[in-house]
Amino acid sequence: MEISEKLQGILATLPTKPGCYIYRNAAGEVIYVGKAINLKNRVRSYFHADAGHDAKTRRLVRDIADAEWIVVGSELEALILEMNLIKKHRPKYNVRLKDDKRYPYIKVHWADPFPKVTVTRQMAEDGSRYFGPYTSAWAVYQTLDVLRRIFPYLTCDREITGQDKRACLYHDIKLCTAPCIGAINQAGYRQMISDLMDFLSGHSEGIVQRIQREMEKAAEEMRFEKAAALRDQLKAIQSIIERQKIVFATDYKDSDVLAMARSNGEACVQIFFIRGGKLIGREYFILEGTEDAANNEVMSQFIKQFYTEAATIPQQVMLPEEIEEAKIIGQWLRSRRGGEKVEFFVPKEGQPHELVQMAAENATETLTSLRAQWQADTHKQEQALGELQSALNLPAPPNRIECYDISNIQGTAIIGAMVVFTQGVPDKKLYRKFNIESVIGAPDDFASMEEMLTRRFRRWQGSQQMEADPGSKPDASFSFLPDLIIIDGGKGQLGRAVKVLEQAGLDGKVPVVGLAKQEEEIFFPHKSESLMLPRHSQALYLVQRIRDEAHRYGITAHRKKRSKLGMASILDSIPGIGPNRRKALLKHFGSVDKIREASIEELAAVKGMNETAAESIKAHLE
Repeated sequence: MEISEKLQGILATLPTKPGCYIYRNAAGEVIYVGKAINLKNRVRSYFHADAGHDAKTRRLVRDIADAEWIVVGSELEALILEMNLIKKHRPKYNVRLKDDKRYPYIKVHWADPFPKVTVTRQMAEDGSRYFGPYTSAWAVYQTLDVLRRIFPYLTCDREITGQDKRACLYHDIKLCTAPCIGAINQAGYRQMISDLMDFLSGHSEGIVQRIQREMEKAAEEMRFEKAAALRDQLKAIQSIIERQKIVFATDYKDSDVLAMARSNGEACVQIFFIRGGKLIGREYFILEGTEDAANNEVMSQFIKQFYTEAATIPQQVMLPEEIEEAKIIGQWLRSRRGGEKVEFFVPKEGQPHELVQMAAENATETLTSLRAQWQADTHKQEQALGELQSALNLPAPPNRIECYDISNIQGTAIIGAMVVFTQGVPDKKLYRKFNIESVIGAPDDFASMEEMLTRRFRRWQGSQQMEADPGSKPDASFSFLPDLIIIDGGKGQLGRAVKVLEQAGLDGKVPVVGLAKQEEEIFFPHKSESLMLPRHSQALYLVQRIRDEAHRYGITAHRKKRSKLGMASILDSIPGIGPNRRKALLKHFGSVDKIREASIEELAAVKGMNETAAESIKAHLE
């Protein structure tokens, strides 16, 4: 590859020390951050013509206009600096947590005399204790709602002296222990908050035992109101503990179980939190920029970024496979855990292995669900339509896209499918199917496509005439021209579509492309070269969804028609009922069951039928 004079000068002065390197594009934006034990060797490797890079790295190298580096003292320092730079710049070519700045935490203000419990989105070195991060702020508030009923912590801004004459309403409804009036002293209140933190950490056995002892003592001392309050608190705690799945003996290491699912440039990592032998919770996180990256590299990047943000580090991390840089990441996690070792464990059998598999299944389900919500994501729709406009050189974003597909088996029950997407979203009320009538015998998808499109644009021409009639109501499926037509097929199918548009006087007015089934190449009229949309672009995802929807709709209609024809074979055995009468009967009644229920008079009234043929049907179908 050709390297600019500026980059050649930079490559010539690279040091052989450990550090981080930063690549920028022509606009000066940081597009990639990496680390290396030897900066000179690592950075130069990107620009070797025979390096065998993957597609993502080749795209990165083409975008590099400038490079800089920062020398550090060790590989561990390089790891920490790399994580901080990725968090700061969020470079497009790095694997990165999606929306990582928005994750909420539960914050316990432990440095205060009477600690409160709040929600924050940033950890600080202020003596507080943090729990999280969580992916859903709603789930955090739901958790706090439950916790407050068990551990009624302060929420007001009063200065707590214990001398106030009256508590607030929250004390009356048992959502505050009222240290303001001395109903609980500082030691007792802090013990309750300590219990709350233990509970959030998954270590509730000691809390249960202590409350049990206090309840029994209060009952012995005939402080029955206190005993009743402790009993209610104990029941609330036990009801939650019972819902937490016990997976190991209580002396098993506290562990995080990680697994991943991937699809179309995004990855979903599911984490199960095992504390005190129980599954106390789970969270999922989405990563982007993962295309062309190996699973172990993606998981390695996730671990570095997640545990930079995590409030607590477990003793053990269970993984589906070994990760890159396990040794140096383990060294870093050990420093974050105060010098205590953090073990990476890839279980091959037993319950740990089942847990990793269960996490993987959850990750797959989560990613599938999130992708199903894509059509509600207006930003992605706008991005996809904009990319499609640019790639296909359209005059405007294609707000109405129509896609056509042919479904047939051995030339029978040939169905043409038309689906419509409006502003990137399926508009199912506008879908239409066509029973192909001109193709008999051997299947001919080209002729079938020509018939379907001819009928579609004849309907458009008819709707233009109807508009002049105030009493008419044109079919919205046909009365508007699309901004783009996608033909599910290659050059042959596209050629028939162009022919129909020419006959309708619409050649050049309605953009049309063909989508080849295998390589998903896009073909243009009268051009030999095809276009491949970027593999992980929103435009390609949209085109794939539209094509898949046309195929699904066509196949569903085809099955229904074949089923109807299967029932119709009963009619073939009836004397006097040939193909024309059979077709007329099915068109009129819809099914053999309806024909069976009809009277002789109703049967005879069908076009082409008479009383003799009707009596023959009744005799054979009774």
